[in-house]
Amino acid sequence: MHSVKKIAALAAAGLVAIAGLGGCVSNSDSGGSDGGAGKVYYLNYKPESDQAFQELAKKYHEQTGVDIKIVSATGGSYEPTLANELGRADGPTIFRVDGPVGLAKWKQYASDISDAPFIEAMTDKDMALKGDDGKIYGVPHAVEGFGIIYNDAILQKYFALPGAKAKSVDEIKNFDKLKEVADDMQAKKDELGIKGAFAATSLSPNEDWRWQTHLMNWALHYELRDKGVSDTGQIEGTYLDNMKKIFDLYLTDSTVEPSQTTAKAVTDSMAEFALGQVAFVQNGNWAWSQIDGVSGNTVKPEDIHFLPIYMGVKGEEKAGISVGTEAYLTINNKASDADKKASMDFLNWMLNDPTGAKLCAEDLGFIAPFKEYASLSPTDPLGKEVLKYMKDTDRYNVAWDFQVAPSMEFKNGLGQHLSQYAVGKESWDQVKDYFVTQWNTEKAAAGVK
Repeated sequence: MHSVKKIAALAAAGLVAIAGLGGCVSNSDSGGSDGGAGKVYYLNYKPESDQAFQELAKKYHEQTGVDIKIVSATGGSYEPTLANELGRADGPTIFRVDGPVGLAKWKQYASDISDAPFIEAMTDKDMALKGDDGKIYGVPHAVEGFGIIYNDAILQKYFALPGAKAKSVDEIKNFDKLKEVADDMQAKKDELGIKGAFAATSLSPNEDWRWQTHLMNWALHYELRDKGVSDTGQIEGTYLDNMKKIFDLYLTDSTVEPSQTTAKAVTDSMAEFALGQVAFVQNGNWAWSQIDGVSGNTVKPEDIHFLPIYMGVKGEEKAGISVGTEAYLTINNKASDADKKASMDFLNWMLNDPTGAKLCAEDLGFIAPFKEYASLSPTDPLGKEVLKYMKDTDRYNVAWDFQVAPSMEFKNGLGQHLSQYAVGKESWDQVKDYFVTQWNTEKAAAGVK
């Protein structure tokens, strides 16, 4: 977890986000043994970035002749895929770990990369992921942001209606006003030519990460902030009822009935937004490729902006979006020496080479804490929005505290309970009971106080 000061420093330097890799470029003549020309196999966490990274890998292959294999795990299946692939002799040479919890789980496969040239090129070395021994095992893979994405063209149409609950997006500064506007837009959806204020809440299996991780983050962040700690072994769930407020709004002011949410995927939600069928959707800046790539897309880049996730917390008028990183790349220490070197070279090209950095920034909108990115900036609208919020010193940053969640199993369980709540088979008290009890149980087992 990183401080607001460090994130703001990145913004001041004009830095930019690394999303997950994607695609596959192979060269059957390339070797992978210690005596050969080494190869790279990257296991990607973000399938939505697959196509973009296929092009990047192709360009690197054409430039160097190195065999690049990039495999994208399907939504929500990264951890089991990683466990399966790391057990193979030809497993990933580069993989991602999620903060201290992820490092503890996969430490036996993580390489000491303290002396890698791209570590020296970091603008803030404190952002690197260190083990208990003080050595660096992970390099920051992304500085990203998430919140409520909105289509300003639809909002402007609403603001012009007689009796609109707001006349400008600047008036939407807290949950009460957001709910008032969204409820009114939902009631006037036919007049606005939309299917709902919010896109469908995706709760099908492995498609619930926007809620069990990102929405949960906001409730967790406020409790940790109140406690003045970065982690806790005993949580009370102080702000879970606030999380319920915004989750309920997503469910009611939507394109579908709550009973249908367990059949919806993230791509469904993003398609609704891209086609101009909704005004709002919760997601992060990585979603630009999903919006831009939808056939028939009607939303214009200049109309795409972020709002914070308001949930009725005192002082939230000063909230920004959630900006941070949990994505750290490491090199598999079980790989051959040749493959380790090839993987190190590929990472260095992406993070510390003028050509690689320029391609990543211009074509993929990276926000990366490395010197080569200092003069680069994202060209996509959501990347620009992230930088805008990072530079806004009048707002507080909502850190990526979800990386201290006890386990992926904990978050998956939370997603299942949220699904049961959405379809009316569980009460919110049952969701809260699971959250608090499971958190405290798992943290106690891990020795966290």
